[in-house]
Amino acid sequence: MTQQAQQATALPSVPLPQGTPSRRRRPSRGVMAAVYPATFLALLVVAWFAVTATELVEPYIIPSPGDTWQAFADYPDYLWEHTLVTTGETIAGFAIAGVVGVLFAVLMVYSSTLEKTFYPLILFAQVIPKIAIAPLFVVWLGFGASPKILVAVLMAFFPVVISGISGLRSVDPELLELTSTMGASPVKTFWKVRFPAALPELLSGLKVAATLAVTGAVVGEFVGANSGLGYVILQANGNLDTAMLFAALIIMSILGILLFAVIQVAEMFLIPWHASRRNRR
Repeated sequence: MTQQAQQATALPSVPLPQGTPSRRRRPSRGVMAAVYPATFLALLVVAWFAVTATELVEPYIIPSPGDTWQAFADYPDYLWEHTLVTTGETIAGFAIAGVVGVLFAVLMVYSSTLEKTFYPLILFAQVIPKIAIAPLFVVWLGFGASPKILVAVLMAFFPVVISGISGLRSVDPELLELTSTMGASPVKTFWKVRFPAALPELLSGLKVAATLAVTGAVVGEFVGANSGLGYVILQANGNLDTAMLFAALIIMSILGILLFAVIQVAEMFLIPWHASRRNRR
């Protein structure tokens, strides 16, 4: 075979594109989810600093970031002591609201009579401003932690009940019929089918309830208390100490974020398939 025939029968070679960039590894969604709020928070702090540094507002209205940080540095034990009080009241109220809220949701899903009886009452209790009935709790229960915990329970109870009912009813009716025809008892159907299916919505309601429990505990402290972040806010407001007031508000926000994050981590362990699907969006 001649050299020309060999060249004619040879497969044509396709030249590779030159300068093709290598595929870069994208940052994880978890990292990006943290970058966005951190960037926005940094911009808020910069704007806060700019407003106070240019004296657009008086210091007794909005303190500077430096003054607020100085309040943390000057009174760490004072703030820590009152933070522990509010944290205990918040966790207690949130836990009670979670347990009782899930119990009521289960009862109302399985009994239409109980739903017709309790649902309007729960809605009525939610509409009432908690700050209006908190003094009544102080009269009934005294000036201890009980009225603060009760206000936190009332604040966190409603989202737990609503999310629990919605989640328990989100199960496919055909799946429930299948378990019934296979001889599964109502209790087994609940633990194996209904409750796992309700976890995504229930945990979403618990996230909302966690932040509301912090608000409820502080609202209870506004009415009658000698400790807690609500007490610190009232004292700082009375003394026109806005730096201390802002410090207490920042601690409240951090407390709510931490409780939210705890439930977020629990969601990753309890329903990892749901968390991974949400992260892929």
